[in-house]
Amino acid sequence: MGRRWRDGRGELVVHGGDGEPSLRVPLEIAGSYRARTKGLLGRDSIDGAILLSPANSVHTFRMRMPIDVAYLDRRLRVIAVRTMRPGMLGMPRLRARHVVEAEAGAMGEWGVRDGTRVEVVGPVE
Repeated sequence: MGRRWRDGRGELVVHGGDGEPSLRVPLEIAGSYRARTKGLLGRDSIDGAILLSPANSVHTFRMRMPIDVAYLDRRLRVIAVRTMRPGMLGMPRLRARHVVEAEAGAMGEWGVRDGTRVEVVGPVE
């Protein structure tokens, strides 16, 4: 069975090309069905990012802002990064087990792209 996180706060650690941690980002963790369902709905901004786990797709219906979406595999390696404007339905990613959402443009600033390894530091079940 894969990782399971509890709802709460933590950090997203982005690893650079050399495998060393290069950046730490504030992270909200949505591990329960209720928290995943709510996600970023109704918000105008987010400080950092939110992890939805387990998840392999997202939508932006009723969202107020465009977002960056990073799909992660079970080893927390980025499979794909997409920018989605409000009112879109993202296609499910077959290998994705977790999704990280942030304000549009944030993933590029953090150096998160296909193949990047991340780490989640936060409450675990």
